[in-house]
Amino acid sequence: MSGLLIDNVSMTFELPDGGNVEALKNINLDIKEGEIVSVLGPSGCGKTTLLNIIAGFLAPTAGQVLLNNNPVKGPGPERGMVFQKGALFEWMSVRKNVAFGPSMKGMPTRESDEIVNHLLEVVGLKDFKEKAIYELSGGMQQRVALARCLANEPDVILMDEPLGALDALTREKMQGLVLKLWKETGKTIILITHSVEEALLLGERLIVMAPRPGRLHKEYNLPFAELGVGADLREVKKHKDFGKTRDEILSMIWDMEEEIMGRTENAA
Repeated sequence: MSGLLIDNVSMTFELPDGGNVEALKNINLDIKEGEIVSVLGPSGCGKTTLLNIIAGFLAPTAGQVLLNNNPVKGPGPERGMVFQKGALFEWMSVRKNVAFGPSMKGMPTRESDEIVNHLLEVVGLKDFKEKAIYELSGGMQQRVALARCLANEPDVILMDEPLGALDALTREKMQGLVLKLWKETGKTIILITHSVEEALLLGERLIVMAPRPGRLHKEYNLPFAELGVGADLREVKKHKDFGKTRDEILSMIWDMEEEIMGRTENAA
């Protein structure tokens, strides 16, 4: 069976003083091939920990992750990661950054060049391919990061707050690009975000997590990602159910934050 299965995953971190922190508890998710899933929740709910387990950067203390029926035992090219900051080689050109993965796999130069040129055209950077990364704006750097990820031909793209550092206008444009790439490539995408609106726009499935320990709280199946492909995202936000769902989730997360603050004050 193709897809990503998160099977009863829990994660506990041991502390230097002998204590421990239960970061995740009994996480179960079945993500089908080609789905785009957004994950949302208050700080400390384990969103990034979960993403790092899927990426293979962390091994869970219980449960397992299966990709296309194969256990995830560590990082692998079938799972691409896009971070909040592109983690690019700043001294290299745009072209060389995108070509890095194919070159490491020993791909012939002509074949690699075709892939790189195509991806740079897709993300709108064809005319900037010889520019150094440090010469680009933040939004352009994230476009390079997306292209570099796609050049490795992963089955799953993992995004950890990839648009969080961008200004509002650039962020909106990048949201549209993410939806475009999702629809054109058919890749499975899992995106972590702190923005409720972004989670609504970019998740045909939206997962709300609760903290201490991190666990799945509520799941939504939404039409907005499909509606947003090639559309004006501001118009999508005018959909009759968008504001209602946004307010419901905001209230949910606000209540969680209030509970966390109450626990902290009582502990003090």
